[in-house]
Order: sequence, then structure tokens, then C-alpha cells
Amino acid sequence: MANPMELLRSNLSRVRIPEPTNRIYKQECCISFDTPRSEGGLYVDMSSFLAFGKDYVGWNYEKTGNPVYLHIKQTKKAVPEDRPAKKPTLLAIGVDGGFDNSDPDYEESYSIVVLPAHVMLPFPSVELPEKVRLAVDAVLIAEGAERKEQVAEWVSDAKQVSAYAMELQQIDNGVIIPPSGWKCAKCDKTENLWLNLTDGMILCGRKNWDGTGGNNHAVEHYKEMGYPLAVKLGTITADLEGADVFSYAEDDSVLDPLLAQHLSFFGIDFSALQKTEMTTAERELDQNTNFDWNRIQESGKDLQPLFGPGYTGLVNLGNSCYLAATMQVIFTTKSFCSRYYENQSLKVAFEGASSDPTVDLNMQLAKLGHGLLSGKYSIPVLKEENDENSATEGKQEGIPPRMFKTVIAASHPEFSTMRQQDALEFFLHFIDQVERANAGNPELDPSRSFKFGIEDRILCPSGRVAYNKRLDYILSLNVPLHEATNKEELKAFEKSKAENASDGMELAEDEIVRPRVPLEACLASFSAPEEVQDFYSSALKAKTTAIKTTGLTSFPDYLVLHMRKFVMEAGWVPKKLDVYIDVPDIIDISHMRSKGLQPGEELLPEGVAEDEVESNKLKANEDIVAQLVSMGFNYLHCEKAAIRTTNAGVEEAMNWLLSHMDDADIDDPISDDAANQGNAYSNIDQSKVDTLISFGFKEDIARKALKASGDDIEKATDWIFSNPDASASSDMDIVATSSSTSNPSNTNLSDGAGKYRLIGIVSHMGTSTHCGHYVAHIYKDGKWAIFNDNKVGVSENPPKDMGYLYFFERLDS
Repeated sequence: MANPMELLRSNLSRVRIPEPTNRIYKQECCISFDTPRSEGGLYVDMSSFLAFGKDYVGWNYEKTGNPVYLHIKQTKKAVPEDRPAKKPTLLAIGVDGGFDNSDPDYEESYSIVVLPAHVMLPFPSVELPEKVRLAVDAVLIAEGAERKEQVAEWVSDAKQVSAYAMELQQIDNGVIIPPSGWKCAKCDKTENLWLNLTDGMILCGRKNWDGTGGNNHAVEHYKEMGYPLAVKLGTITADLEGADVFSYAEDDSVLDPLLAQHLSFFGIDFSALQKTEMTTAERELDQNTNFDWNRIQESGKDLQPLFGPGYTGLVNLGNSCYLAATMQVIFTTKSFCSRYYENQSLKVAFEGASSDPTVDLNMQLAKLGHGLLSGKYSIPVLKEENDENSATEGKQEGIPPRMFKTVIAASHPEFSTMRQQDALEFFLHFIDQVERANAGNPELDPSRSFKFGIEDRILCPSGRVAYNKRLDYILSLNVPLHEATNKEELKAFEKSKAENASDGMELAEDEIVRPRVPLEACLASFSAPEEVQDFYSSALKAKTTAIKTTGLTSFPDYLVLHMRKFVMEAGWVPKKLDVYIDVPDIIDISHMRSKGLQPGEELLPEGVAEDEVESNKLKANEDIVAQLVSMGFNYLHCEKAAIRTTNAGVEEAMNWLLSHMDDADIDDPISDDAANQGNAYSNIDQSKVDTLISFGFKEDIARKALKASGDDIEKATDWIFSNPDASASSDMDIVATSSSTSNPSNTNLSDGAGKYRLIGIVSHMGTSTHCGHYVAHIYKDGKWAIFNDNKVGVSENPPKDMGYLYFFERLDS
């Protein structure tokens, strides 16, 4: 065998020294959830900087030919039980005596490995080629991509360039900042120090609510002198984007494009500095991920922990419980288990992945599926690692779905943040991404098991009917409070509540009575006849009020019921209904099947005659147009403004014009579609359109939603959330068509009997879908289990009446 050092030297061309902008993975395998603490450690490819577990590094060599790897192994230290809490003695992170950004009970060892012979060379060693030593040092010093992405996600809004950065005045007062040994100029603080970029003063940061932190000297200096920008010492490295710059004038963390120049003014060579402090975002992240959810258990009882295949917990990455709860239930379904676990090997997924498997959805879903279902990571934490003072006995570490979250959120700005999200929105986004990823192989698409057809039957006063079909993945149900089964108890409770309030007393939690509504009533509400205002009947050639009933054209393998517990109160404030839904284990929705056109029914005539279409076109009010033209606006633009605001008035048209002056099609001729659309929406209250626009919805979607919901804002908001793919061009209620050729068909939809068994519940605790906590309860192996992030246990009393999303599996007919 060749000399190990010569073998390494012969492969130096495959070793790269990472740049500050390179993403370096060194904390988690990109194919599995192996870490440096795993039995085989972790191997970092010294060319691509991707990390691999012991069982997978050979696959990477076969695929890329990259032979040189840095092997990282973390071993638990033997620590005496009476060891006192270790306190930092140095202002440093990740070095002996400093603030440790990893578990302090582990020590790391390194070696260089050359494949395929698996030749190992010790590191550090002066005998190693200089290029290898420089490359490894750079990898070890750099912040891991996993942590970097997590911190970036935690920052709720992207940093903006400071308005003061480009023309910042700097005072030449002879101040030169040393590379270390900093201290506040007004007190003895040596941590949390900020360098004012105008005069070079080093001052401590703000005092925290609990007395920790600084003494407010930096912000007081700004109030006294008005110098706006400061950078946190200890966050400055060769990667200047990671430096923490704060603008006191703008009261926010900001970007300073000239930071290198501003630092150089005070003699700071940023390329030579190492990170010794956490940024503001990192501190917020650590505080959030350490929040203790152990209190959230069923009835305060200690749960019997569960381990093994299918009972693997998911680590909370910081407000990621919506993702964890949803994915746990999804990977209970046979379709997803088969697609990404039973019939998808990790090796095949890796071989078919892009050059960067961390951003390949199929690879990351296979990784997540194998992580959750194999049982490899579902093992209890060693007893000595548990904190004696916390309820973690029997707890498992779980797996962190970082890479999966990054790739699934890439096309959705909200899921890319560390804010709490709506589990329903995430489910729909996830299903959409899976469907897109499997577009080339629809027979392999597991999302089809959730898809079903919905058909609306519209009965015109003429006696004729129209049918309109659409596809969906969830059945969104209103909660009819008037159908509560405990009305007498509610009356007594309200009386008692009022009496206690008059005496200045509050009721205890166990005295509160909540409405109980049967699930059957919610399903009946979905199918109940509903009036459709302003329905244009092609038989009557006029607008009228029609009756709409809704049914399902197919019954999917898995039926997801969404309970609309969040409603709008006065002032458009979202409110969560405090209500119980009585949900049985078995439901039968056979009666909800839509039967389509029946014998004796006559369809409405298709379309509208050409002369009728012409007469229905909305024409611009000439008085409005003339007044706008007299103000200097273009005649065509004024016509468009009048039509799009349905001739509501000069002010409305002018406001529309001013906000659409830069539209790419503003100079295009007025199309028939625009005129017809304007007429279709002529009865919509513009003030309500403006209200929905203020919520962040597009104008055309707002108008369509208001039309579909009878000009009711609350219903319109529900309609938008229930029709995320809606567009103004697909309005079905303007002129109902009886043609089924343009409607979605049941082709390739799963179908069967209407009997279902409850298999999963995603419940929510909190006042809003964007705060609080999500937990999953899943029925498997003949028992209910609770999945509360990385805590998995037997559920003695699953909250079947408190669900937000209910997952049902169709029983074989």
C-alpha cells in the first residue's frame, strides 16, 4: 500500500480551501441524521464541504470521486457527578475556557481520511501539507451551514441597508481599536460591547429585563451625541455579513455596505478577527429553542415514553412545531411511507439527487422518512445526560428536520422564517411541492392519496341546473355553534359567569363550560343548501338568486378535515372559537357523494349570446374620465381606472390610477375580459375591497372573494384561505357553465367507500395559528400516541374534541 502521506499529496488537487461564502456542513449528514456524536462520526468532503455519516461517505466517493475527508468525532467526557457548573473565563466562543456553542460535555477529535482505502492521518500535524492544514483550519473555524441557516431563518425580517451607512461621518480623533482586551469606556463591562462607528467609543449594550446584559451606555451615548451606527465587537469576522450592526436612529439591526471601510478607519483588520460573541439573532434563537414545553402534557400526567420504528420525535428548531406535528401524521400514511421509506432507498435517492443533496426535495424527504420510520434515532437519552431537576426521564433526542425545512420553505417566504405558522397552510404548501416534484411520475405521487373532487350543484329559479367541479386536498368545515348539544349547560354557565363578574370573581378552569358541536353537524353544514346572490342565469338572461349544494365526487384514501375555529371579530381581529368538536373514531360520509346530472334534470344553456356579452360589458363613465383627463392623466389610463373601480367615482378612479401607473400593461388596449370582469364585479363595495387589500391580498382576488361570499368580508377571508390557487380569471359564478369538459375530472383520483377511521389529530394551543403550540396525536399499533416535538409517548386521553386538523383513513369497502 502507498505511503499515507504520499497518497494524500497525490490528491491535493481535490482539496479546496473554503471561502467565507461557502456553505460548510459539519454538524449533520446530508443523507441521514448522523452527527459527530454518532458511532462512526462525521466525514466532511474537503471539496464540496458536504458532510456524510460513516455508512454513507462511500456513496459520495462513488458519485463524485472526491477522496479527501475531514473526520470529526465527538466523544462524551467523563465528568464527576459533583462537578460545579462551568463558567466561562475567556471572552471567546468554541475555545477552552470560553462560551461553548456546542455541548460542553463533549470533546472533538479530528483526522484526515483518504478514500477508498480509508487511510487515516492524524490532525493536527505539522507533517500535513500546508494546503490541507489551511483548508481544515478554515472548516473548523467557520460557522456550520446548519447553524448559519437556522440563525438566518430566525431573523424575522431581512435586514435593510441603513439610511445612515453610505454617508456616515467618522471623527478622526486618533482612536485605534485593539484586536482584543476591550472594555466599556464608562464601566467595567467586558461583554456585550458595541463600537460606535462615528467616534470609536466602546460602550456596553442594553440592560435586559432580568438585570443581565449591559448598562445601557451605548444607547445613552447615542441619545447624547446622535451618532447612529454601532457594531457589536466579537461578531466581526472575515465574513462581514455576519457582523451585528445596529442603528439606534432606526432602532433595528441593519446592513452597512461600507463596514470594511468604517472599521479600517479605526485600524481594525476584520480578516484577522475571530467570532467571540453571539449576534442579537443568535441570542433570540437560543432563548427560543430552550423554551421548556414539558409542561404541555395530557392532564399533567407523566407519559409512558415510546421508542422504536415510527416513534421518533422531531426537534423543535424554534417555532417549528407546526411542521413537526404535520409531518408526523403525514408519515403515518401508507402512501408517504411507501414512497419515501419502503420503496425509496437512501442510496437511490442520493444517486438521483442534484450535486447539492441538501436542497433536493426527494432526497430530504427520503432522509426524513428513514429518520422517522427506521427507529435508528428513536432511542432514550442516556440517564446521566438528563437534568435531575427536569421531567426528561425517558426522553429521546429526536431528529432535527433542518435540511427538510430549508428545502420545503425555499419557495415560501413565511416558512423560511422562525415565526410560528399555520399548520393548515403548511400542509397545503407541502402537498403542492410534493405534487410538483412528482409531476414527471404521477403514479409515484403520494399526494394523490389526499386529493379528491368537489362538485357544486347550482339550481336556477328556472328549474335548470349547472354543475361545477374543482379539486382539493382538505375539507374545510365551519363550526355551527347553534348546533351545540349542551345548550342548557351553556345558559347556566353564562348566568354563573355574569354573577361572578358582578362580584369581581373569576371562574376556575374546571368550571368553564364550552359549546360541544358534533362533527356530523359540521359536515352537514358543508353540504347544506346555500343561496348564491347575483347569479347570472343563461336561461333567464338575468341575475338572480340560485341555490347551491356541494358534494364530493370521489372519496380519497386519506381525508383531512379542517375545523374553521378562527373567525373575524369586530374590527377584523382574528378570534379562536373556544369550542369542542365531538369527533367519533369512525365516520361515514357516503351521503355526501355528489351524483352529478340526474334523469329529468335540464342543464342551463352554455355561455351567453354574443350580443348579450357585448351589452353586459362595463363602459367607463365619461364624466369620471373627463375629470381625470382634465387633471393631466392619459385618456386610456382614465378609462381603465373608471372600469376597474366600476365607475364608483373620481376619487376611487384616481386612487386606482396612482397605484397602477407602473403596471406593465397600463398602455395596453382595454380587453373584453377587463370590461366583462368590471361588470361582473360592479356590485362589489370598493371599501371592502380596500380592506382586503390592506390585509395583503391582491385586488383581483379580493374582488372575486367578495363576489363569491356575498360581499361579506369575513366569509371572503375564509374563501381566500380555502382557495389558495384562485385567480380572477377563473371566476365560476359570473356565468355558470354546464359543460364538464373544462372542469376537473375524477381521472387518477383515488376513490372508494365513504367510511373512514380517525388516525391522526393536529391540535393547537394558543389564541392564533401564528402563536402558541401544535401537537400531534396518532393512532398506530392499536394505541394512541402523542408526538410533542421530540417527546413521544402513550396517549391515555387523546384530545379528539380539540383538534384543528383531523386525518381519516378510508376503510376498505
